[in-house]
Amino acid sequence: MKDLTPMRIRVKLIGRFVEKFGFSEKELEAPAPFTAGDLVARLGMAGLDQIVTRSGQALCPAQSLADGDRVVIAPIFSGG
Repeated sequence: MKDLTPMRIRVKLIGRFVEKFGFSEKELEAPAPFTAGDLVARLGMAGLDQIVTRSGQALCPAQSLADGDRVVIAPIFSGG
């Protein structure tokens, strides 16, 4: 039987995404299963160049998120 209790995921945005999406950090409720790609789509960030991390490790779109995860989304940038 599928657990219908929503997961809570903490999302932190970095750089220009803070102004573009109107928040720097917030908690979202999401149904399980929920992936990094689902999160990006829900936030309206699909098609933007970004890196999604959890505990300092990059996530691919298919990776599942878990209740209590803190995810950081940052724009891709380069410099030197």
